Amino acid sequence: MKKLLILSGKGGTGKTTTAAAFIRFANARAAADCDVDAPNLALVTQLAPAAAERDFHGSDKARIDAGLCLGCGECARLCRFGAISRTQEGKYAVDELRCEGCGLCAEACPAGAARPEPDVAGRLRLFSGGGVFADAQLRMGRGNSGKLVTEVKRELYDNCGEAELAVIDGSPGVGCPVMASMNGVSLALIVTEPSVSGLGDMQRLVRTASMARVRTAVCVNRADVDMELSGRIESWCSEQGLPFLGRIPFDKNAQRAINEGRSLADIDCPARTALYGIFVRTMELLNLNYT
Repeated sequence: MKKLLILSGKGGTGKTTTAAAFIRFANARAAADCDVDAPNLALVTQLAPAAAERDFHGSDKARIDAGLCLGCGECARLCRFGAISRTQEGKYAVDELRCEGCGLCAEACPAGAARPEPDVAGRLRLFSGGGVFADAQLRMGRGNSGKLVTEVKRELYDNCGEAELAVIDGSPGVGCPVMASMNGVSLALIVTEPSVSGLGDMQRLVRTASMARVRTAVCVNRADVDMELSGRIESWCSEQGLPFLGRIPFDKNAQRAINEGRSLADIDCPARTALYGIFVRTMELLNLNYT
């Protein structure tokens, strides 16, 4: 199975819009949203309700049993994260958003009231019927995004059967979830925009993918907003030996499709035409024929 990962160096470039269109163009039977901080690909893929959901447990968080707590305050004194405070009853309790799960409070508590417990860091969803789609939502304040991305991909691969192509929507930026999403993919398509930040963030993402030994290609969305910067992006890709797959024009129909919860692939417009050409060239890089 070929695994196509769609990334962007920054948010708002059209990465998810591109992923949704590619899923429709290919009639892909395997897809995933690995942007676990803000998963929204499911909104434009017209999926049936999730067939299965389960909690994902990340690192441990401290819990204090009020019935055992002596109120000595030793745990609060030692906690370097300020996660433990005194309650009105004179006991101590943990703020789960501040707790880093180091376990020092459990070691120091003379009554054994403090102890580490598995923490629910997010929730995984698996959609089925006409294909398989996996995504997840990371809980607020949790630092396990890379681990959760790995679980999303595992959920997809374990349930996709003999699918020829998997389309994976990654996170923006170059952080931990992006690194986790890159692992084992066949190609990463970077969607950028003609802005100074778009150029700089794309270059940073290309360097990150190179260190991870992931093959990359680039396209520019809303390219006609700044033709000079679009040209600079294309020239830089040529200098680096990167496949530059095309430019997508600014098109108000794209915004209309998004607002209606539809894929751009379902609307006849200039942006859709350009995006389909990029899709075809992407499939050629993967040695797949979807024309």
